[in-house]
Amino acid sequence: MLSIALAGKPNAGKSTFYTAATMAEVDVANYPFTTIDANRGVSYVRTKCPCLEREERCNADNCEDGKRYVPIELLDVAGLVPGAHEGKGLGNQFLDELTNADVIVNVIDASGGTNEKGEPVDIGEHDPLEDIDFVEEEMDLWLAGIVENNWESVERKSRSPDFDIDEVLADMLSGFGASPTQIAKVLRELEYPDDPIQWEDDHREELARLVRERTKPIVVAANKIDVAPQENVEKLLELDKPIIPTTAEGELALRRAAENGLVDYDPGDESVAIGDGVNDAQREALEGLARTMDEWDGTGVQSALNYAVYELLEYLTAYPVEDAAKWSDGSGNVLPDAFLLPDGSTPVDLAYAVHSDIGDGYLHAVNAKSSREVSDGYELEEGDVIKIVSTN
Repeated sequence: MLSIALAGKPNAGKSTFYTAATMAEVDVANYPFTTIDANRGVSYVRTKCPCLEREERCNADNCEDGKRYVPIELLDVAGLVPGAHEGKGLGNQFLDELTNADVIVNVIDASGGTNEKGEPVDIGEHDPLEDIDFVEEEMDLWLAGIVENNWESVERKSRSPDFDIDEVLADMLSGFGASPTQIAKVLRELEYPDDPIQWEDDHREELARLVRERTKPIVVAANKIDVAPQENVEKLLELDKPIIPTTAEGELALRRAAENGLVDYDPGDESVAIGDGVNDAQREALEGLARTMDEWDGTGVQSALNYAVYELLEYLTAYPVEDAAKWSDGSGNVLPDAFLLPDGSTPVDLAYAVHSDIGDGYLHAVNAKSSREVSDGYELEEGDVIKIVSTN
């Protein structure tokens, strides 16, 4: 399962975002380090279900009238403070948690209501632009420190006649989630001396930055837009970075209201229908939230998760079936499963994602939409429905 980590300074709204996205109860309070141990839960990315191309909707548990929700792991890491890479505020522990993630959502307080340490201040007092690069800078410096601390071993290994810097660095950085392929690509971008003994701090810091960019891409959730000054949000959106306007509190309120039958809302909807069973205070609050959603195309929580998976990681959704005509499994369930795979994946990759035995016994595959057999090298597209033929 893909893993998304929520990071940022204290009181930016990470735990509220996590609760809204998972509906799991966690401690939420406006003091630093409310979260110490990372919270882990299941959330979902949303995509269009292929059942929309058929006369009837599928009966999958995670499909709501053609809105398909595919599970991912969500990780709520404790707030980072300046100097986290040096261990301040238990920073090493919290940064280490981020190595378990495939992609990071940096939750910032767009309202400017918390200072650089995450302490509450008056709304608009702090410039949220200062928080944009905070997480990636702390991660880059932390990883650079790890590289520096382990560089002596790289120098020792470089004396071996069969020394391969790609292999040595891939082994050293595997704990950060860096694959040999990613390390090779980074080294092609980096200018560096052939002899590791001649590397300077700048080389190691650039190595760390490029590895972090490839292994831990970041999207920014500009949170608290429901109370943020308009100019704050506009300044953030002018940046050449992926910024998603977000109200985690608004998303949480909508999900709870939907559970109680007060509104008609599915996660990721850009608008909400308010029911007749609300009192005056509830209606006023929900109407205010509806106006915020109209302005920013929703609450942003689902959009941030979707952007992280489908845009930054460039993943797609594929649907394995046993019956290509009915798009069903052996029990007649239509489109029962959905898998997230990297762009460029093939039917063979999908087979292994279903089960290693299915992959080992792979024979061929059929595109259920076209009823045509596809080659082993066929690159899957978003929403493909694939029948896998295997000996197992």
